[in-house]
Amino acid sequence: MNLSRQSRLLLFIAVPVALMSVVRIWSGEDALTSSDTVGASLRLSIPILLAGMAGLWAERCGIVNIGIEGMMIFGTWFGGWGAWQYGPWVGLLFAVLGGMFGGMIHAVATVRFNVDQIISGVVLNLLAFFGVRYLSDLVFVGQPGGGVSQSPPQTSAIPRFNVPIISGGELFGWKSPNILLNLEERGWFFVSDLAGVLYGLSHNLSWGTVIGVAVVPLSFWILWRTRVGLRLRSSGESPIAAETLGVNVVRLRYLGLLVSGGLAGYAGGILAIVASSYYRQGQTAGRGYIGLATTIFGNWRPLGILGGASLFGYAEGVKLVASDAISTLFLFVALAAVLLVVLAVVNRKSTRGIVTAFVAVLAAYAYLAVDDVPESLTQSLPYFATLVVLATASQRLRPPAMAGIPYRPGETH
Repeated sequence: MNLSRQSRLLLFIAVPVALMSVVRIWSGEDALTSSDTVGASLRLSIPILLAGMAGLWAERCGIVNIGIEGMMIFGTWFGGWGAWQYGPWVGLLFAVLGGMFGGMIHAVATVRFNVDQIISGVVLNLLAFFGVRYLSDLVFVGQPGGGVSQSPPQTSAIPRFNVPIISGGELFGWKSPNILLNLEERGWFFVSDLAGVLYGLSHNLSWGTVIGVAVVPLSFWILWRTRVGLRLRSSGESPIAAETLGVNVVRLRYLGLLVSGGLAGYAGGILAIVASSYYRQGQTAGRGYIGLATTIFGNWRPLGILGGASLFGYAEGVKLVASDAISTLFLFVALAAVLLVVLAVVNRKSTRGIVTAFVAVLAAYAYLAVDDVPESLTQSLPYFATLVVLATASQRLRPPAMAGIPYRPGETH
Protein backbone atom coordinates (compact mmCIF):
# COMPACT_ATOMS: atom_id res chain seq x y z
CA MET A 1 0.00 0.00 0.00
CA ASN A 2 1.51 3.28 -1.15
CA LEU A 3 0.77 6.27 1.07
CA SER A 4 1.47 9.89 0.40
CA ARG A 5 4.13 11.70 2.40
CA GLN A 6 1.47 13.57 4.36
CA SER A 7 -0.33 10.33 5.23
CA ARG A 8 2.90 8.70 6.41
CA LEU A 9 3.66 11.75 8.55
CA LEU A 10 0.20 11.61 10.16
CA LEU A 11 0.62 7.90 10.87
CA PHE A 12 4.08 8.53 12.30
CA ILE A 13 2.51 10.96 14.78
CA ALA A 14 -0.80 9.23 15.47
CA VAL A 15 0.43 5.66 16.08
CA PRO A 16 2.91 6.49 18.90
CA VAL A 17 0.31 8.74 20.57
CA ALA A 18 -2.28 5.95 20.36
CA LEU A 19 0.17 3.44 21.84
CA MET A 20 1.04 5.88 24.63
CA SER A 21 -2.67 6.31 25.29
CA VAL A 22 -3.06 2.54 25.67
CA VAL A 23 -0.08 2.47 28.04
CA ARG A 24 -1.50 5.38 30.05
CA ILE A 25 -4.89 3.76 30.51
CA TRP A 26 -3.37 0.35 31.25
CA SER A 27 -0.82 1.58 33.79
CA GLY A 28 -2.57 4.65 35.15
CA GLU A 29 0.55 6.77 34.59
CA ASP A 30 -0.96 10.01 33.28
CA ALA A 31 2.42 11.76 33.21
CA LEU A 32 3.58 9.89 30.09
CA THR A 33 1.62 12.18 27.78
CA SER A 34 1.00 15.08 30.13
CA SER A 35 1.64 18.63 28.98
CA ASP A 36 4.23 19.04 31.75
CA THR A 37 6.29 16.13 30.41
CA VAL A 38 5.95 17.24 26.80
CA GLY A 39 6.80 20.86 27.64
CA ALA A 40 9.92 19.79 29.52
CA SER A 41 10.85 17.49 26.62
CA LEU A 42 10.57 20.38 24.17
CA ARG A 43 12.82 22.62 26.24
CA LEU A 44 15.37 19.85 26.71
CA SER A 45 15.41 18.81 23.04
CA ILE A 46 16.08 22.27 21.56
CA PRO A 47 19.86 22.35 22.34
CA ILE A 48 20.18 18.80 20.93
CA LEU A 49 18.20 19.80 17.84
CA LEU A 50 20.36 22.85 17.20
CA ALA A 51 23.55 20.83 17.72
CA GLY A 52 22.24 18.26 15.23
CA MET A 53 21.47 20.99 12.71
CA ALA A 54 25.00 22.32 13.24
CA GLY A 55 26.30 18.88 12.30
CA LEU A 56 24.02 18.84 9.25
CA TRP A 57 25.34 22.14 7.87
CA ALA A 58 28.94 21.12 8.42
CA GLU A 59 28.77 17.62 6.95
CA ARG A 60 26.60 18.66 4.02
CA CYS A 61 29.46 20.87 2.88
CA GLY A 62 31.97 18.05 3.44
CA ILE A 63 33.45 18.77 6.91
CA VAL A 64 32.99 16.49 9.92
CA ASN A 65 32.39 18.73 12.91
CA ILE A 66 33.46 17.00 16.11
CA GLY A 67 33.92 20.48 17.56
CA ILE A 68 30.19 21.16 18.04
CA GLU A 69 30.62 20.70 21.79
CA GLY A 70 33.34 23.36 21.87
CA MET A 71 31.25 25.76 19.79
CA MET A 72 28.38 25.26 22.22
CA ILE A 73 30.73 26.04 25.11
CA PHE A 74 31.71 29.29 23.42
CA GLY A 75 28.00 29.98 22.99
CA THR A 76 27.24 29.44 26.67
CA TRP A 77 30.07 31.70 27.82
CA PHE A 78 29.57 34.56 25.40
CA GLY A 79 25.79 34.25 25.73
CA GLY A 80 25.98 34.38 29.51
CA TRP A 81 28.34 37.35 29.39
CA GLY A 82 26.21 39.21 26.84
CA ALA A 83 22.99 38.58 28.77
CA TRP A 84 24.60 39.82 31.98
CA GLN A 85 25.90 42.99 30.36
CA TYR A 86 23.25 43.89 27.80
CA GLY A 87 20.18 41.68 28.25
CA PRO A 88 19.02 38.28 26.96
CA TRP A 89 18.46 39.14 23.28
CA VAL A 90 21.92 40.63 22.90
CA GLY A 91 23.19 37.64 24.85
CA LEU A 92 21.75 35.28 22.24
CA LEU A 93 23.43 37.34 19.52
CA PHE A 94 26.77 37.07 21.32
CA ALA A 95 26.17 33.31 21.72
CA VAL A 96 25.78 32.97 17.95
CA LEU A 97 28.91 35.05 17.34
CA GLY A 98 30.84 32.96 19.88
CA GLY A 99 29.84 29.78 18.09
CA MET A 100 30.78 31.31 14.74
CA PHE A 101 34.19 32.12 16.20
CA GLY A 102 34.63 28.41 16.92
CA GLY A 103 33.34 27.57 13.44
CA MET A 104 35.90 29.91 11.88
CA ILE A 105 38.72 28.25 13.82
CA HIS A 106 37.60 24.84 12.58
CA ALA A 107 37.24 26.16 9.04
CA VAL A 108 40.72 27.71 8.93
CA ALA A 109 42.25 24.52 10.30
CA THR A 110 40.41 22.06 8.05
CA VAL A 111 39.73 24.04 4.86
CA ARG A 112 42.76 26.31 4.68
CA PHE A 113 45.43 24.07 6.21
CA ASN A 114 43.81 20.64 5.69
CA VAL A 115 44.29 19.60 9.31
CA ASP A 116 42.65 16.26 10.07
CA GLN A 117 39.02 17.13 10.77
CA ILE A 118 38.68 14.86 13.82
CA ILE A 119 41.86 16.22 15.40
CA SER A 120 40.79 19.80 14.71
CA GLY A 121 37.40 19.20 16.37
CA VAL A 122 38.93 17.59 19.45
CA VAL A 123 41.45 20.42 19.83
CA LEU A 124 38.64 22.96 19.45
CA ASN A 125 36.69 21.28 22.26
CA LEU A 126 39.71 21.44 24.55
CA LEU A 127 40.44 25.04 23.57
CA ALA A 128 36.86 26.05 24.36
CA PHE A 129 36.78 24.27 27.71
CA PHE A 130 40.00 25.74 29.04
CA GLY A 131 39.72 29.03 27.18
CA VAL A 132 36.38 30.06 28.69
CA ARG A 133 37.61 29.12 32.15
CA TYR A 134 40.50 31.51 31.67
CA LEU A 135 38.08 34.19 30.45
CA SER A 136 35.85 33.58 33.48
CA ASP A 137 38.81 34.13 35.76
CA LEU A 138 39.46 37.46 34.04
CA VAL A 139 35.86 38.69 33.76
CA PHE A 140 33.57 37.04 36.30
CA VAL A 141 35.73 36.63 39.41
CA GLY A 142 34.95 39.37 41.91
CA GLN A 143 31.57 40.23 40.35
CA PRO A 144 28.36 39.76 42.43
CA GLY A 145 27.13 36.22 41.77
CA GLY A 146 30.05 35.45 39.47
CA GLY A 147 33.10 33.24 39.77
CA VAL A 148 35.58 31.18 37.85
CA SER A 149 32.90 28.61 37.00
CA GLN A 150 29.86 30.84 36.41
CA SER A 151 28.75 34.27 35.28
CA PRO A 152 26.65 36.76 37.23
CA PRO A 153 22.92 36.20 36.56
CA GLN A 154 21.11 38.09 33.84
CA THR A 155 18.71 40.81 35.02
CA SER A 156 15.81 39.95 32.68
CA ALA A 157 14.50 36.99 30.71
CA ILE A 158 13.23 36.39 27.19
CA PRO A 159 9.40 36.65 27.22
CA ARG A 160 7.21 33.54 27.26
CA PHE A 161 3.73 33.18 25.83
CA ASN A 162 0.80 30.82 25.30
CA VAL A 163 -0.67 30.28 21.85
CA PRO A 164 -4.03 32.09 21.61
CA ILE A 165 -7.32 30.21 21.20
CA ILE A 166 -5.93 26.72 21.84
CA SER A 167 -3.68 27.27 24.88
CA GLY A 168 -5.18 30.20 26.75
CA GLY A 169 -3.01 32.92 25.27
CA GLU A 170 -3.97 36.56 24.86
CA LEU A 171 -5.12 38.07 21.58
CA PHE A 172 -5.23 41.90 21.48
CA GLY A 173 -5.82 41.95 25.22
CA TRP A 174 -8.51 39.24 25.12
CA LYS A 175 -7.84 36.16 27.26
CA SER A 176 -8.75 33.24 25.02
CA PRO A 177 -10.12 29.90 26.26
CA ASN A 178 -7.72 27.04 26.97
CA ILE A 179 -9.19 24.34 24.73
CA LEU A 180 -6.28 21.90 24.84
CA LEU A 181 -5.98 21.92 28.63
CA ASN A 182 -9.70 21.20 28.97
CA LEU A 183 -9.41 18.25 26.61
CA GLU A 184 -6.30 16.94 28.39
CA GLU A 185 -8.09 16.93 31.75
CA ARG A 186 -10.94 14.78 30.36
CA GLY A 187 -8.79 11.65 30.32
CA TRP A 188 -10.24 10.38 27.03
CA PHE A 189 -8.46 7.79 24.93
CA PHE A 190 -6.15 9.31 22.32
CA VAL A 191 -7.94 12.70 22.26
CA SER A 192 -6.74 13.73 25.72
CA ASP A 193 -3.25 12.38 25.05
CA LEU A 194 -3.00 14.27 21.77
CA ALA A 195 -4.30 17.39 23.51
CA GLY A 196 -1.67 16.98 26.23
CA VAL A 197 1.08 16.72 23.62
CA LEU A 198 -0.16 19.77 21.71
CA TYR A 199 -0.67 21.78 24.89
CA GLY A 200 2.87 21.00 26.02
CA LEU A 201 4.12 22.25 22.64
CA SER A 202 2.10 25.48 22.73
CA HIS A 203 2.10 26.51 26.41
CA ASN A 204 4.68 28.65 28.23
CA LEU A 205 6.83 28.97 25.11
CA SER A 206 9.97 31.07 25.01
CA TRP A 207 10.64 33.05 21.86
CA GLY A 208 14.14 31.59 21.97
CA THR A 209 12.62 28.12 21.69
CA VAL A 210 10.39 29.16 18.78
CA ILE A 211 13.40 30.49 16.88
CA GLY A 212 15.23 27.22 17.55
CA VAL A 213 12.39 25.14 16.09
CA ALA A 214 12.16 27.47 13.08
CA VAL A 215 15.74 26.50 12.19
CA VAL A 216 14.45 23.14 10.89
CA PRO A 217 12.16 24.36 8.06
CA LEU A 218 14.49 27.26 7.30
CA SER A 219 17.48 24.94 6.90
CA PHE A 220 15.46 22.58 4.72
CA TRP A 221 14.37 25.43 2.48
CA ILE A 222 17.87 26.86 2.13
CA LEU A 223 19.68 23.55 1.58
CA TRP A 224 17.11 21.88 -0.69
CA ARG A 225 15.26 24.73 -2.37
CA THR A 226 17.87 27.41 -3.12
CA ARG A 227 20.83 27.67 -5.46
CA VAL A 228 23.33 28.30 -2.67
CA GLY A 229 22.01 25.24 -0.81
CA LEU A 230 22.42 23.04 -3.88
CA ARG A 231 25.96 24.26 -4.34
CA LEU A 232 26.78 23.76 -0.67
CA ARG A 233 25.51 20.18 -0.76
CA SER A 234 27.46 19.52 -3.95
CA SER A 235 30.59 20.59 -2.05
CA GLY A 236 30.02 17.66 0.29
CA GLU A 237 29.04 15.16 -2.39
CA SER A 238 31.55 15.83 -5.17
CA PRO A 239 33.70 18.94 -4.72
CA ILE A 240 35.75 18.17 -7.84
CA ALA A 241 32.64 18.09 -10.04
CA ALA A 242 31.32 21.20 -8.33
CA GLU A 243 34.60 23.02 -8.97
CA THR A 244 34.50 22.16 -12.68
CA LEU A 245 31.08 23.85 -12.82
CA GLY A 246 32.44 27.04 -11.32
CA VAL A 247 31.40 26.47 -7.70
CA ASN A 248 33.76 28.01 -5.14
CA VAL A 249 34.01 25.00 -2.84
CA VAL A 250 36.34 26.66 -0.33
CA ARG A 251 34.05 29.67 0.13
CA LEU A 252 30.99 27.43 0.59
CA ARG A 253 32.79 25.29 3.16
CA TYR A 254 33.67 28.41 5.11
CA LEU A 255 30.00 29.43 4.89
CA GLY A 256 28.78 26.01 6.02
CA LEU A 257 31.08 25.96 9.03
CA LEU A 258 30.15 29.52 10.02
CA VAL A 259 26.46 28.59 9.96
CA SER A 260 27.27 25.36 11.82
CA GLY A 261 29.15 27.31 14.47
CA GLY A 262 26.36 29.87 14.76
CA LEU A 263 23.75 27.17 15.32
CA ALA A 264 25.93 25.44 17.90
CA GLY A 265 26.53 28.77 19.61
CA TYR A 266 22.80 29.47 19.66
CA ALA A 267 22.30 26.06 21.30
CA GLY A 268 24.74 27.13 23.99
CA GLY A 269 22.92 30.43 24.34
CA ILE A 270 19.64 28.56 24.90
CA LEU A 271 21.27 26.65 27.75
CA ALA A 272 22.69 29.77 29.39
CA ILE A 273 19.86 32.25 28.76
CA VAL A 274 16.58 30.36 28.27
CA ALA A 275 17.07 27.13 30.23
CA SER A 276 19.03 29.01 32.88
CA SER A 277 19.81 32.62 33.75
CA TYR A 278 23.60 32.52 33.73
CA TYR A 279 26.61 30.74 32.25
CA ARG A 280 27.84 27.75 34.24
CA GLN A 281 30.86 25.57 33.55
CA GLY A 282 29.88 22.17 32.18
CA GLN A 283 26.49 23.46 31.05
CA THR A 284 26.64 21.66 27.70
CA ALA A 285 27.09 18.24 29.38
CA GLY A 286 28.07 16.48 26.16
CA ARG A 287 25.03 17.66 24.21
CA GLY A 288 27.24 18.55 21.26
CA TYR A 289 28.24 14.90 20.84
CA ILE A 290 24.63 13.75 21.21
CA GLY A 291 23.60 16.32 18.62
CA LEU A 292 26.17 14.85 16.23
CA ALA A 293 24.61 11.43 16.90
CA THR A 294 21.18 12.80 15.95
CA THR A 295 22.70 14.05 12.69
CA ILE A 296 23.66 10.48 11.86
CA PHE A 297 20.37 9.01 13.04
CA GLY A 298 18.45 11.62 11.05
CA ASN A 299 20.23 10.55 7.86
CA TRP A 300 21.59 14.07 7.44
CA ARG A 301 18.06 15.42 6.91
CA PRO A 302 16.36 18.15 9.00
CA LEU A 303 13.19 16.19 9.81
CA GLY A 304 15.18 13.12 10.80
CA ILE A 305 17.32 15.22 13.12
CA LEU A 306 14.14 16.70 14.63
CA GLY A 307 12.89 13.17 15.33
CA GLY A 308 16.14 12.08 16.97
CA ALA A 309 16.33 15.21 19.12
CA SER A 310 12.69 14.75 20.16
CA LEU A 311 13.39 11.18 21.27
CA PHE A 312 16.31 12.29 23.42
CA GLY A 313 14.34 15.20 24.81
CA TYR A 314 11.40 12.97 25.70
CA ALA A 315 13.65 10.51 27.53
CA GLU A 316 15.17 13.41 29.45
CA GLY A 317 11.73 14.90 30.12
CA VAL A 318 10.30 11.67 31.50
CA LYS A 319 13.34 11.32 33.75
CA LEU A 320 12.86 14.86 35.03
CA VAL A 321 9.08 15.08 35.41
CA ALA A 322 7.86 11.50 35.74
CA SER A 323 10.74 9.31 36.89
CA ASP A 324 8.27 6.90 38.56
CA ALA A 325 6.71 6.18 35.17
CA ILE A 326 9.91 5.07 33.45
CA SER A 327 9.16 1.37 33.96
CA THR A 328 5.95 1.77 31.94
CA LEU A 329 8.04 2.71 28.92
CA PHE A 330 8.93 -0.99 28.69
CA LEU A 331 5.26 -1.63 27.96
CA PHE A 332 5.28 0.99 25.22
CA VAL A 333 8.38 -0.62 23.67
CA ALA A 334 6.70 -4.04 23.82
CA LEU A 335 3.53 -2.79 22.09
CA ALA A 336 5.51 -0.92 19.45
CA ALA A 337 7.63 -4.02 18.81
CA VAL A 338 4.51 -6.18 18.39
CA LEU A 339 3.21 -3.71 15.81
CA LEU A 340 6.54 -3.85 13.99
CA VAL A 341 6.42 -7.66 14.03
CA VAL A 342 3.05 -7.53 12.28
CA LEU A 343 4.44 -5.16 9.66
CA ALA A 344 7.47 -7.42 9.16
CA VAL A 345 5.20 -10.44 8.61
CA VAL A 346 3.06 -8.50 6.12
CA ASN A 347 6.15 -7.37 4.23
CA ARG A 348 7.73 -10.85 4.50
CA LYS A 349 10.81 -9.61 6.36
CA SER A 350 11.52 -12.72 8.42
CA THR A 351 14.84 -11.65 9.95
CA ARG A 352 13.49 -8.28 11.03
CA GLY A 353 10.38 -9.96 12.42
CA ILE A 354 12.39 -12.42 14.53
CA VAL A 355 14.63 -9.70 15.97
CA THR A 356 11.66 -7.44 16.72
CA ALA A 357 9.74 -10.29 18.35
CA PHE A 358 12.70 -10.92 20.63
CA VAL A 359 12.69 -7.23 21.59
CA ALA A 360 8.94 -7.41 22.29
CA VAL A 361 9.34 -10.41 24.60
CA LEU A 362 12.30 -8.83 26.39
CA ALA A 363 10.46 -5.52 26.91
CA ALA A 364 7.31 -7.29 28.14
CA TYR A 365 9.34 -9.31 30.63
CA ALA A 366 11.09 -6.16 31.85
CA TYR A 367 7.73 -4.44 32.37
CA LEU A 368 6.35 -7.37 34.38
CA ALA A 369 9.53 -8.03 36.37
CA VAL A 370 10.84 -4.54 37.12
CA ASP A 371 8.81 -2.53 39.60
CA ASP A 372 11.32 0.18 40.42
CA VAL A 373 13.98 1.29 37.96
CA PRO A 374 17.29 2.04 39.79
CA GLU A 375 18.23 5.70 39.94
CA SER A 376 21.53 5.01 38.20
CA LEU A 377 19.63 3.61 35.20
CA THR A 378 17.17 6.49 35.37
CA GLN A 379 19.99 9.02 35.11
CA SER A 380 21.46 7.21 32.10
CA LEU A 381 18.12 6.79 30.28
CA PRO A 382 18.64 9.65 27.77
CA TYR A 383 22.10 8.40 26.84
CA PHE A 384 20.86 4.82 26.61
CA ALA A 385 18.09 6.04 24.31
CA THR A 386 20.73 7.68 22.12
CA LEU A 387 22.65 4.40 21.83
CA VAL A 388 19.44 2.52 20.97
CA VAL A 389 18.62 5.10 18.31
CA LEU A 390 22.02 4.73 16.67
CA ALA A 391 21.99 0.94 16.94
CA THR A 392 18.54 0.60 15.38
CA ALA A 393 18.91 3.29 12.73
CA SER A 394 18.15 2.23 9.20
CA GLN A 395 20.98 0.59 7.31
CA ARG A 396 20.11 2.83 4.39
CA LEU A 397 21.76 5.81 6.07
CA ARG A 398 23.94 7.60 3.55
CA PRO A 399 26.30 10.35 4.66
CA PRO A 400 27.56 12.99 2.21
CA ALA A 401 30.05 11.18 0.01
CA MET A 402 33.06 13.41 0.72
CA ALA A 403 32.38 14.28 4.36
CA GLY A 404 35.64 14.01 6.29
CA ILE A 405 37.85 13.71 3.19
CA PRO A 406 40.37 16.54 2.70
CA TYR A 407 39.97 18.63 -0.43
CA ARG A 408 42.52 20.87 -2.14
CA PRO A 409 41.25 23.17 -4.88
CA GLY A 410 42.61 22.46 -8.32
CA GLU A 411 43.77 18.91 -7.54
CA THR A 412 42.33 15.79 -9.15
CA HIS A 413 42.00 13.32 -6.27
